[in-house]
Amino acid sequence: ILDNPSTFLQPFTFEITFEVISELAEDLEFKLIYVGSAETEKYDQTLEAVMVGPVPVGVNKFVFQANPPRKELLPPNDVLGVTVLLLQV
Repeated sequence: ILDNPSTFLQPFTFEITFEVISELAEDLEFKLIYVGSAETEKYDQTLEAVMVGPVPVGVNKFVFQANPPRKELLPPNDVLGVTVLLLQV
């Protein structure tokens, strides 16, 4: 996490480092999901999705930036408290 600490309204900025050990047939999709409520997926927000590729064998690195979640789409009881940011590849 490059901007830590930050406010709720600032974009998320991550430096992603990963290793590829054999050639990949397809590009990779990286997706950042904000889990808006532990009770249901209906409040989850995909903050950013990006395709990366072609990806060479070896260590790869890039900066991944995503806008913050839209607070108005969250249940009022879940705006403050514990949440999850899910990085899906």
